[in-house]
Amino acid sequence: MTRILPGIIAMATVVLASNILVQYLWGNWLTLGAFTYPLAFLVTDVMNRVYGAAMARRVVLAGFVTGLACSLVGTQIMGEFGPLVTWRVALASGTAFLVAQLADVAIFDRLRGGAWWRAPLVSTLIGSALDTALFFTIAFSAALSFVEPGNDVAWANEALPLLGLGPVAPLWASLALADWGVKLSLALIALIPFRLIVARLLPRVA
Repeated sequence: MTRILPGIIAMATVVLASNILVQYLWGNWLTLGAFTYPLAFLVTDVMNRVYGAAMARRVVLAGFVTGLACSLVGTQIMGEFGPLVTWRVALASGTAFLVAQLADVAIFDRLRGGAWWRAPLVSTLIGSALDTALFFTIAFSAALSFVEPGNDVAWANEALPLLGLGPVAPLWASLALADWGVKLSLALIALIPFRLIVARLLPRVA
């Protein structure tokens, strides 16, 4: 347990910070949480490379529990337009995190024997795509309004040009696309700290 404690602390910190920063907008399409949450994939991949898939799944579980706690607290805090976190958003967040992170672990483990960059890059790209698709669809799609009928998501389904430039689409599609773009960019950037951290940790693993 002590071997993966730093990974658990790192994951919990990333999830907690992201849940706080998601309340703050950056431009028209992003929140500040979009820049911290992708670090969860870096934590998972480092733990997977150094300690294996089983340990990585434990770190993911710690992140899921942290996120669940944050969501539950958020549902009890009232903001200007209602709870800071609706039950639908809480469901979307937990589902997206768990599915995406476990997929990341499985894909990384399958590719671990190849070039050092292939497993973290491919697993993070696929995991990020799953995370974005699941979260925004469950949280904001009008087709899933039955999940929480009392939660008005009409604002997220307003028809607008995609990212302000493309074809007309629901607002949440622009939010999802912008979020995914950040995750793709950070997946590439994260290869550098991944390489450095793994090189530092692996010689210490018995």
